[in-house]
Amino acid sequence: MTRQIPWSGDTVADVMTHAVAAVGRDAGIDEIVETLNARRVSALPVLAGDGRVVGVVSESDVIAAELADPATASAVTAGRLMSTPAVTVHPEASLAEAASTMLKRKVKRLPVVDAEDRLSGIVSRADVLKIFLRGDDDVARHIRFELLTALDARTEAGIDVSVADGHVHLSGRIPPEPGPAVLTRLVEGVPGVVDVMVDPVPAA
Repeated sequence: MTRQIPWSGDTVADVMTHAVAAVGRDAGIDEIVETLNARRVSALPVLAGDGRVVGVVSESDVIAAELADPATASAVTAGRLMSTPAVTVHPEASLAEAASTMLKRKVKRLPVVDAEDRLSGIVSRADVLKIFLRGDDDVARHIRFELLTALDARTEAGIDVSVADGHVHLSGRIPPEPGPAVLTRLVEGVPGVVDVMVDPVPAA
């Protein structure tokens, strides 16, 4: 059995903000701007009547609407401005998964939703940044520990581990058992890991 080293704030639920500002589909620009300013955020989840997250409206969306037609901007609603479908995350997701989603989708925060897509909270880049406060050397040492507990010492020694900004590269003599797929899943579970590439050296 692989042992895990505890890591504070391992999941989104551990760090997310529960008191979340949001607007409904019918909210106008004035309400959106007022809420953005009051909560000092740059984007808001947009909710359907049953609390489901159906989109996200941002400062950029408001500015674009006002620039496009200042005369009619006040009549535009969040439902028209919002980006949809919303990029969301579940509470049980790892912080590494949330960070990876933010980077790939180029967003600063993610609404946190339950199984029915109802708003539970929000997680920001600042929240997940804590996983990157762990240096690459610490992440590499943790990976080495996990590999050593899953493999024998001789096999583990044949694997080269490099980490750069949370991106992990495993190379060298990757054993056919348990194989690259299993090792990838093992390493992905290490806090601070954003993604994993396994690059075995071809057998002679």
